[in-house]
Amino acid sequence: MEELRKEPATAFLILVNVLVFVAVEFTGGSQNTQNMLKWGAAYTPMILEQGQVYRMFTSIFLHFGMSHLANNMLVLFVLGGRLERVTGKIKFLLIYFAGGIGGNILSLYLDTKNMEFAVSAGASGAIFAVMGAMIYAIIRQKGRIEDLSARQIIIMAAFSLYFGFTSSGVDNAAHVGGLICGFLAAVLLYHPRNMRNTEP
Repeated sequence: MEELRKEPATAFLILVNVLVFVAVEFTGGSQNTQNMLKWGAAYTPMILEQGQVYRMFTSIFLHFGMSHLANNMLVLFVLGGRLERVTGKIKFLLIYFAGGIGGNILSLYLDTKNMEFAVSAGASGAIFAVMGAMIYAIIRQKGRIEDLSARQIIIMAAFSLYFGFTSSGVDNAAHVGGLICGFLAAVLLYHPRNMRNTEP
C-alpha cells in the first residue's frame, strides 16, 4: 500500500485499463473489431472522414485480448512506478499521454501515406513513451535510476521494437512515435535538481 501511495498515477492507469478491458469483454469481447470500434479504437477513416478525433485518446485504454493487456500493464507496472517517483505524477501523466497520442498521430500519418488502414488500440505507444522518458531521466541521473541503468532500458526498448517489427498485426509506428515523444517530453518536463541538494 505504501508503494501505491508513492506512484498513484501508475496505479490509476493500470486500474482504468483493467476496468475498461473487463467492460469491453462483457459487452462483446476485446477480439471483436466492431465492438472495439464502439468503444473507441483508432481507425483512420473514422478519425479523418467523420471527425472522430477522440479515438486518438480512447484507443490508448483498449486492448485486443488478455495477453495484449497483460504485457502492457506489466511493463507499465515495472517502469511506470520508477519514472513517476522521479518525475512526479503530473509530469508522468503528461509524458504517458504525450507518447500515446503522439504515437497515434504518427500511425495515422503513415496510414494516410500508405493508404493501408487497420483498427488499432493499445497502450503500447504510451508504454514506449515511458521507456523513452526513462532513457532521458537515467542519463540526467548519471546513468541509473534505482536498479535500472540506461543500457538495460535501451536493450528493453530495442527488443520490444524488434519483436514488433518481426510480428504481424503490430502498430510499429505507434511504438516508434511513442518512444520519440516520451524522450522529447522528458527533455521538456524533467529538470532534476542537483542530487546533493535534495538529499535529506
